[in-house]
Amino acid sequence: MISLALLLSACDPAPSPSTPVATDPDTATRLHWFIPDGLRADPEVFDVYRWAREGKLPHLKALMERGAYGYSIPAFPSHTPANTATLLTGALPETHGVADGPMHVEGFPLARPSVGGFSSAARKVPAAWSLFEEAGQRVVLLSLPGSTPPELGPGSVTVRGRWGGWGPELPAVIFERADAERRKAMARSAKLFLVGEELTRFVEASEATAPWAGAPPSDTPAREIDLSVSGAPLYGLLVDPPADGRVGYERLILSQDRAHLLGTLASGEWSAWFPATARWKDVDVPTNQRVELIKLGDDGFFRVRVLFDGLNALVTEPPEAAEALRSAAGPMVDYPDSYPAQLVFYPEDKGAFLAESQQSLAWHRSAVDAVYTRFTPDVFIHGIYTPNQMLTSRWWLGHLDPASRRYHEVDDAARARLWDEVMGMYRGIDEALGRAVANLAPDAVLVLSSDHGAIPLERQVHLNNLFAARGWLTVTVDPATGAPEVDWEDSKVVFLNTYNVYIDPEGLGGDWTRARGPAYEVLRAEVEAALAGLRDGERAVATARRWEEAGAQGLPGDRVGDLLLTAAPGYAWTEQLTDDRALFSEAQVSGYKQGVDPERTPGLWTPFVIVGPGVKAGHRIAEPIHAIDQLPTILRAMGQPIPATVQGQAVDELFAPR
Repeated sequence: MISLALLLSACDPAPSPSTPVATDPDTATRLHWFIPDGLRADPEVFDVYRWAREGKLPHLKALMERGAYGYSIPAFPSHTPANTATLLTGALPETHGVADGPMHVEGFPLARPSVGGFSSAARKVPAAWSLFEEAGQRVVLLSLPGSTPPELGPGSVTVRGRWGGWGPELPAVIFERADAERRKAMARSAKLFLVGEELTRFVEASEATAPWAGAPPSDTPAREIDLSVSGAPLYGLLVDPPADGRVGYERLILSQDRAHLLGTLASGEWSAWFPATARWKDVDVPTNQRVELIKLGDDGFFRVRVLFDGLNALVTEPPEAAEALRSAAGPMVDYPDSYPAQLVFYPEDKGAFLAESQQSLAWHRSAVDAVYTRFTPDVFIHGIYTPNQMLTSRWWLGHLDPASRRYHEVDDAARARLWDEVMGMYRGIDEALGRAVANLAPDAVLVLSSDHGAIPLERQVHLNNLFAARGWLTVTVDPATGAPEVDWEDSKVVFLNTYNVYIDPEGLGGDWTRARGPAYEVLRAEVEAALAGLRDGERAVATARRWEEAGAQGLPGDRVGDLLLTAAPGYAWTEQLTDDRALFSEAQVSGYKQGVDPERTPGLWTPFVIVGPGVKAGHRIAEPIHAIDQLPTILRAMGQPIPATVQGQAVDELFAPR
């Protein structure tokens, strides 16, 4: 990164357009950039601008009247790490380097990712916040992938960058009665991003190991569940209240020590927040927890969700920012569910998701006021993951988008209720916009955008089942857990991550290097032929490019596999192997976004709304822009120079003639 001192000492007295320039913080244009993750906007199904004109999104309507608005097309592979980086650099993955979430580079084994796309260290060029800070502006970043480890200096604030490998983010965990078949079926899908912490734990309830002080009597012998997670002790006691006319368990009692009771829950109920201490890398982490009893059966079946406060001093910079936000906005519910989705298996999970979603939207709405009151930023860039979680969950998109095979599984009345639930999420986003407007001066720049939309998911494609059947991939499966173990030395072809196939006729073990030579070309051609014949009534593979063509897709050749796959809409690649070695399976969720061509898929498009100096009022942008065009457009509205690393162009049509 170029220092401000070096810039000011440059020989050229007139800074070039690619040079950050120090500005007077008292006169510099302020910016509020709201980037809800996965906020679909398209002209046909999710017509947010029509909803706004109809009065359903009043704050968006007001911004449309004050500024310019239209649609934006994300970059391939149309998912969060790559497209957040694209928005915030104005460049494609080939330039900023973030081509996926988990990425592999030469010189490291394929068994684990060697570069994490959610980390700020994955990016090869500066993000917008560095430009603003170098220009002398105070920056606050909230819940933004790619912002941690923090890159901002003293005076600015970074809060919970999401999965950047910095600090204890303490994901929510579900505890469910032990079921060997369920556990085996979920296998790696019960772990954060497939390789991280367990998101669903299958445990037994047992006779209490110590007396519970003050516990009520139980007609059926009380059973204890250990709900401890991340080093925070927590226990649940299943009880059957006497003389209530029912036989079986109906209540869950909570305690951290069996001596002091925290509360009693029935199915569908949440506890209040209570203080807790987690443990992370031998460090005590003061935090808060709350619990939902998702489901409790008379026979002792239980499904319990343990949620952590998303704020702690180790995921904010400076550390005291966590308590400043908590004191103003309360314990943080950043987003509902997780990845892979866990709240998708039982009907009761939908209610749990909706409750958590509303908690998230309420917290982020309050956080806008808190950030402006406590930190007085010149630039506030704010993310929230809740839209993505709703539109890629099981319960909604497949029944709302007519392109889905699941569309007619519900009647019009049920569909109307589902639309009401989704509109509740969009209203939550709109209300957060309203809080931004209330905190901004009229001459500030305000932007609403997103990293990608979401389209219906119909079928998962098990490419590694195909490769195993061809003898190219050797895998053993743990019979108890269902977790696969790849024999890398004996494997020649494997699918990893979002769209990458790795190929080496000599085996994929050890530190990976790109294969070369005649045997490699023969095997690669065989893999291409196998993929071309992969059909499920229709062709699942839209394109299969060789790594040498990565640049044509805007991807970096040093962070991709040997073949780069684009799926036909409705199909998604998965690393998961199955016992039956089926090539296709029904997806558990009904929405997704990654690995599909965004240019040809309007469901992946997002809103782009901008208000600010020089921006035309009430202007509908004629054609969809691209994600790389957003940052240069914002910089132009702010009167700031555009760096040479930016590949996009400012959208001239939305600016009034001077």
